[in-house]
Amino acid sequence: MNDTSKTFKPPYYAVIFSSKRTDGDKGYSKMADKMVELASQQAGFLGVESARDEQLGITVSYWESLEAIKNWKEHSTHQIAQEKGKAMWYQSFSLRVCKVERDIFFEM
Repeated sequence: MNDTSKTFKPPYYAVIFSSKRTDGDKGYSKMADKMVELASQQAGFLGVESARDEQLGITVSYWESLEAIKNWKEHSTHQIAQEKGKAMWYQSFSLRVCKVERDIFFEM
């Protein structure tokens, strides 16, 4: 898990992507790495946290604005990944966009 969420202050936006994978990699890992690298270069990107096992995954990306999220959604390479996801990599997925008004962290 990449813990970058402590580096910025509310309000900001979280995009929560939960997915159930199909069997086999089929190029998924390479594309997932490419998407994180590409997203991190987008205006308004703040960070990402992700957890995944063989089939179930949750990725939360953080953004400065709804406009930044919209621009990322419409990015041509991201759209290719979205189509491949629907065709090959995911049995199901959900996407939620939330405004973070407050956050609290605990560390031992």
